[in-house]
Amino acid sequence: MNVCKLAVACSATVCLATEQTSSVNPIRKVVTMLQTMQKKVQAEGEKEQELYDKFMCYCKNSGGELAKSISDAEDKVSSLPAEVEEAEAALTQTKADLKKAQTDRAAAKAAMAEATAIREKEAAAFAKESGDLKTNIAAVGKAVAALEKGQAGAFLQTEAANTLKALVETSDKLIDVDREDLTSFLAGSSGYAPQSGAIVGILKQMGDTMKATLKDITATETEAIATYDQLMKAKTAEVEALTESIELKTQRIGDLGVKIVGLKQDLTDAEESLLEDKKFLAELEKGCATKEAEWAEIVKLRSEELLALADTIKLLNDDDALELFKKTLPGSESFMQLAETSTSMKSRALAVLQQAKSSRKGDRQRLDMIMLAIRGKAVNFDKVIEMIDNMVALLKKEQLDDNDKKEYCEGQFDMADDKKKALVRSEGKLTAAIEDAKESIATLADEIKELAAGIKALDKTVAEATANRKEENSDFKTLFQSDSAAKELLAFAKNRLNKFYNPKLYKAPEAEATLVQVHAHAAPPPAPEAPGTFKKSEDGNGVIAMIDSLIAELDKELTEAQTEEKLAQEEYEELMADSTAKRAADSKSLTDKEALKAETEDNLVKLGEEHKGTVKELMATEQYISQLHAECDWLIQYFDVRMEARTGEIDALGKAKAVLSGADFSLLQTRATHFLQRA
Repeated sequence: MNVCKLAVACSATVCLATEQTSSVNPIRKVVTMLQTMQKKVQAEGEKEQELYDKFMCYCKNSGGELAKSISDAEDKVSSLPAEVEEAEAALTQTKADLKKAQTDRAAAKAAMAEATAIREKEAAAFAKESGDLKTNIAAVGKAVAALEKGQAGAFLQTEAANTLKALVETSDKLIDVDREDLTSFLAGSSGYAPQSGAIVGILKQMGDTMKATLKDITATETEAIATYDQLMKAKTAEVEALTESIELKTQRIGDLGVKIVGLKQDLTDAEESLLEDKKFLAELEKGCATKEAEWAEIVKLRSEELLALADTIKLLNDDDALELFKKTLPGSESFMQLAETSTSMKSRALAVLQQAKSSRKGDRQRLDMIMLAIRGKAVNFDKVIEMIDNMVALLKKEQLDDNDKKEYCEGQFDMADDKKKALVRSEGKLTAAIEDAKESIATLADEIKELAAGIKALDKTVAEATANRKEENSDFKTLFQSDSAAKELLAFAKNRLNKFYNPKLYKAPEAEATLVQVHAHAAPPPAPEAPGTFKKSEDGNGVIAMIDSLIAELDKELTEAQTEEKLAQEEYEELMADSTAKRAADSKSLTDKEALKAETEDNLVKLGEEHKGTVKELMATEQYISQLHAECDWLIQYFDVRMEARTGEIDALGKAKAVLSGADFSLLQTRATHFLQRA
């Protein structure tokens, strides 16, 4: 290598000696140039060393951080499935517990309803039986009192006598003899021989028995009421506890559902992060190892370059060498002629390269290297031409790399932009869908609230209508009974008047019927004898007519009341039918809306997760586009300039090669060889 540089130096000396008349030794300029190159190479090495140190620091720090991140992610990925499984098991168990609590509450409510129905039946039976007993006891008491006062005849004309008669005939607790005595007494038979003492004894015994029975059934009823109250209290507490448990379990199911979704999303994120970190760490380790190997090669080559420059400088800068060059530079005439021809060709080649360098259409550093080689007066230009060929091949390869890089960047930009637009559209649609779902949930909540309030109001209206109907019906029955009793009394009075004023219209009442009506109007005493001839009052018929008028008014009132009762009952039944239909429809609508609301809420959760994933993907895409800009913007911006510069550089190198390829350096080679042999 030193020999070759010496030859170049020698050739340069010959050329410079020919072109200059100055006494300055040209080798000094060559040494100065070599020293400048040496400093430049050292400065570049220091700058690249600083960059390499920063890069390796990045490799070390990033690798450690990634390793820790990967370890944390692996721990998370290994632990999260167990948490998800545990949460899902808890959710399944909670759902089973909720179903059981709902079943138990329904059973408790059914038991309460059944107990209430039984209690109502028992209360109705008790009311009937106790009422009958009280009526019978009262009848017995009146009979005993009448007998003890010696008013048996007056008692037989009362309603209590009929009640007592019916009791005697149906009672299974009397012996036949007692039943016959009591029946004969109550029938008022003319052949009956009074036995007041025996009858009173029988009646008192019956009264005592019925009182004991009334006391027993009253005690039983009281006990049943207490038992029912205790049962209802216990069941009510059970229902309330189960309701509270159902509410808590329902809330826990919702919380567990949200927790499971969050854990699964965390697991997915951790797995994705783990894959990305591992991939990036592998690429980082590979890139760092490659850069380390490349740096070792660069250091080796730069050391060799600096060594070559130092050896050459030492060789050319030696005093003996300088003195030798002074003596040998003039040379022979033939050599001078050849050197002059070589200089002309080199000057033209340098002019071409200088023009390309001045027009900024090439890499100045590379052109400087070629120009330096040409100025070096090498004995054989084959190496320079080879350098030019290699440089042209390198330039073409760089242009192909730029073409591929540009195509890659443009393709990635198009793909990333399309993906970003699609994600923006998806994010917008998801946002709108989420807003729609929230609005639907709010609307459904309002509608559910309105339906529930409507059903409650409807139930209240039905209850009020039922209460009003019962009250109206009770009023009607009271009016009917009162008017019927009044009609019977008026008819009895009219018949009694007809007996006196219109005997032909008089209807003799049956014995039993007479007994029934005696309590309403007692038989008038016999008319006293009047002095002289008795003349019937003409007002009697007027009174009878007035009674007929009153009876007609009562009939009219009863007819109107019956009509109103019938219409009211029909309206009530129609209202009940309409209310039942409306409640069923509203209940179904309420159930449907609650189901739709739950479905919409589930969909809202899914939309939220999908929106979150879309936003994350959009952010990742935007980050990738930003990386593409950092990687590609400079190349795309200066692509045409770089291609034009390479084209100009290749053209200049081609012209320089053409100029250099026409020279014959055989003589110069021979002269240089002889020179080296002498040295």
